[in-house]
Amino acid sequence: MTTKSVTQRAIAYRVTCRDCSRLTTFLDDVKQKYPSYFCKPVPSFGVVKPKFLIVGLAPGLHGANRTGRPFTGDDAGELLFRTIHKFGFADRVPSNPLDDSVKLIGCRITNAVKCLPPQNKPNTSEIRVCNQYLRSELAGTAPQSVILALGGIAHSAVLMAAGLKPSAIKFAHGARHFLAGDRVLFDSYHCSRYNINTRRLTESMFHDVFQAICADLNSMPAHQAITNRVSI
Repeated sequence: MTTKSVTQRAIAYRVTCRDCSRLTTFLDDVKQKYPSYFCKPVPSFGVVKPKFLIVGLAPGLHGANRTGRPFTGDDAGELLFRTIHKFGFADRVPSNPLDDSVKLIGCRITNAVKCLPPQNKPNTSEIRVCNQYLRSELAGTAPQSVILALGGIAHSAVLMAAGLKPSAIKFAHGARHFLAGDRVLFDSYHCSRYNINTRRLTESMFHDVFQAICADLNSMPAHQAITNRVSI
C-alpha cells in the first residue's frame, strides 16, 4: 500500500481523492460488483459550522458506501439517527436509506476515514492521510463545540487532528475530555451491529452519552428531561 504524504494544513473534502492505493483499488473492485453503489470518499453530512460533530470509523460496505451519506443504510446508522432525532439533533428519522430530506440541527456527521476499507479496518497510514479532512472538520466547528468519537479509532483520529499524541488522552466509553479551543471530546463505543448484538453497547448506554452531551451544550429540547446522566 502506498500513500501520498500528508501536510499539516486542513484540506476540504474531495470526492476525487485517490490518495490511498489500497482503498481505491478496493473501491474499484466493489464498484464492479455493485455498480449502483457510491464507492467514493463519502462526504460529511450536516450543518456547515456545527456545535456537535460526530466522528465514526469509516463507511460501511452496504451502508454509507452504498448511499453516499455517513451512517445511512445500515444498523449502525439506524441507531445513530434514532438517537440524534430523540435528542433534538435531527428533524426526523429517515424513512428509508435514501431519504435526503432529513436535516440535522446544529450537528454534523463525519468519519475518521472517508473510504470503505477492506474488512472495515483502515490501516494507520490511511487514517493519517485522511486526517487532513478531519482537521478541516474540527476547524469548522463552532466555539465551545462538542465532538463525539464513536470508537477507539475515531478517538485517536480526533486527537491526531487536534495535534495531540494518541497517548495524550485514553479512550473510555462515556469519558469526557477537554481539547484546545474550548472544545469537549466525548467517547462512546461504536454503535455497530456487532457491539449492539454482543451488548457491549446498549441503546440505553448510548442515550446516556447523548444526555451528557446535551447537558454540556445546554441544548436539550424543553419538552425532554435530562435523566440518568452518564458518570464520567
